[in-house]
Amino acid sequence: MLTLTGLLLIIGYINISVITLVSIIQILRNRKEYGTELNMYLNLGAIINGGLIFSSFFIFSILFYVSDALSIFLWKGSIITGFISLIINAIIYSFFKKYRKVQIFPFLYLALMFGLLIGILLLPNSIQLSIQLSDPIPLFLEDPSVVYFYFDFFTGLIITVFQIMVVMYILYISLRVNLESINKAETIPLVINSIIYCLPTLMYILYIFLHNPIYRELYITLIWITYFAVDIVLITKPEMFFVLPNKIYAVNIYHKSGILLFSYKFERESEFQDDSKIWGNVLVGLNYILSEFTDKEDKIELIKTKVSDILVLYENRGGYAVMISTNKKNIIVESLLQKFSEEFREKYSEELNEIQDLNRIINVAEFEETKYLIEKNFQLYL
Repeated sequence: MLTLTGLLLIIGYINISVITLVSIIQILRNRKEYGTELNMYLNLGAIINGGLIFSSFFIFSILFYVSDALSIFLWKGSIITGFISLIINAIIYSFFKKYRKVQIFPFLYLALMFGLLIGILLLPNSIQLSIQLSDPIPLFLEDPSVVYFYFDFFTGLIITVFQIMVVMYILYISLRVNLESINKAETIPLVINSIIYCLPTLMYILYIFLHNPIYRELYITLIWITYFAVDIVLITKPEMFFVLPNKIYAVNIYHKSGILLFSYKFERESEFQDDSKIWGNVLVGLNYILSEFTDKEDKIELIKTKVSDILVLYENRGGYAVMISTNKKNIIVESLLQKFSEEFREKYSEELNEIQDLNRIINVAEFEETKYLIEKNFQLYL
């Protein structure tokens, strides 16, 4: 008779499979919202590997039996795919700290540990199976608590060290991001999810050394809860992959004559020298000359410097340009720039029309309320 534990594991497996499939569809439908193809594929790989492949290896190894060799193979598969998920998640977390940049040292260490793990799992007696049932053992094991996997000392040690290192790295990154972020509310889900990662790790370590199946079942339950939380974040807050590692240093608005109409410095601008002021007068004047010979309007151009990307939106109808200094150009910043420019042009349409004549005196005090437009449109970065 199917036990309650077995029933709950089957229900959990079905639920996480459905949630994973829904998440895959949502990520593919909204792939542009994740910024880069790399971000999208990493997240897609993490949930496919964790929610489908790892979960299938795990469940089939403790609920179905064909032979000892196959059950051990499936269990080893769950270990390998579980650690692949951890490594992918560690890479994703590293992007929260630095945009599209993986820190070399920790990942060389993790690659070394993963290689050792693969090598030791290839040994014939690294993991042994014991099923507390008399022969013949049925195909479907109604009670998973009769299945015991035993780890030899070195296998258990490598798995334990590997898990602790990855989880501590993920927790370290999330705490650093939280401490360095001005908007703490945006990073709290990241920290909470990192803390949740610690719980299944503890359960797995207890299972390795105590061999009690209850810790194994608690481990997979907590892992599924973690996957569910991650899937919810991926679907509802894809902008995290832009906002957390991304910074805006300054927003400058120039009249076509080269006069600075308004300048807004973000608090984090102190980290670098704002290059947009250097380029502003040159670019706006050059664009005004070129615009006499072109029909193009609302162009977003990019200038790359050593410390920042400078996005420039030319608004020929309004006779101005908006320049944003950011550490990395992305679709979110471009979208916010377009929206801000439209609201700026609408709010100051009369003032902009009056100063189309380059001989008119410009009173920049008329544009003081631009501050509120910037804070409204770029609130994610404040």
